[in-house]
Amino acid sequence: MTTAVPRARRLPPRWRDYGRPRELVVRYLLLLLVLGLTVGPLLWQLLASLKSTGEDVFGADATLLPRHPTLRAYREVFDQVPVATYIRNSLTVVVLSITSQLVFSATAGYMLSKPGWKGRRAVWVVLVASMMFPFESIMVSLFLSIRDLGLVDSLAGVWLPGFVGAINVLLMRGAFLAVPREIEDSAMLDGAGEWQRFRYLYLPSAWGAIMVVVINTFISAWDDFLWPLIVLRSENHMTLTLGLSRLQSSSFGYDQRVVMAGSVISVIPVLVLFVITQRWFYKGVSAGAVKL
Repeated sequence: MTTAVPRARRLPPRWRDYGRPRELVVRYLLLLLVLGLTVGPLLWQLLASLKSTGEDVFGADATLLPRHPTLRAYREVFDQVPVATYIRNSLTVVVLSITSQLVFSATAGYMLSKPGWKGRRAVWVVLVASMMFPFESIMVSLFLSIRDLGLVDSLAGVWLPGFVGAINVLLMRGAFLAVPREIEDSAMLDGAGEWQRFRYLYLPSAWGAIMVVVINTFISAWDDFLWPLIVLRSENHMTLTLGLSRLQSSSFGYDQRVVMAGSVISVIPVLVLFVITQRWFYKGVSAGAVKL
């Protein structure tokens, strides 16, 4: 006499892929919470910048949605400070930073991914250890070096500390290590030299990591406030984030809506870049993981 074995309850494919309904609800609640914490402040700044003069930004009478939306705050930003000059200076620093980061992080990462030379492990350890020290710990000595070079109050002085970053070197090294050794051996048998292998074999395979370097460098150079505040003196050399901070001074009347509008203006380029390159960004994060 055989005993019938109860069949397991089969969930629809939709639930089988993502777990039980209760787990799915918890996941979506957590995602909504993270979304609110990350996007919420930016959305609030945008709505506050669209409020008219008679509406409160803070206080008990303040509302989330503007009653009478207007672009007056954005016009005030362009009238009070030279936004075009600030944007040009920021773009100059960003282009210089991205260029130097790509060139030197790619070449250094390529050399660190190649076995057979002494000191490779020691260089890797030094790069990892250098990321343990915060920028504030070397800020004074860095400023003294920039001053001795005569680069105070210049865009070159802003760009030089971001010449190349250890994290980008390690990211490119991890991406190059993912290239199979057999492919390089085949290229060597075909007569490809060192530069040809680097240019036509390794760089195309690390495209995702390259986009990660571009995005990270753009964000860090564009949003940097502390170092330009230390180095720059004259208004015609100020970057966008530093120049827009002048909107909070009493000489401009300190309109909260204008300050919010300036913040939104500084964030728009970062959002546009990320939306355009997000596909390569996520691929590069996984492909460029740091390997021992």
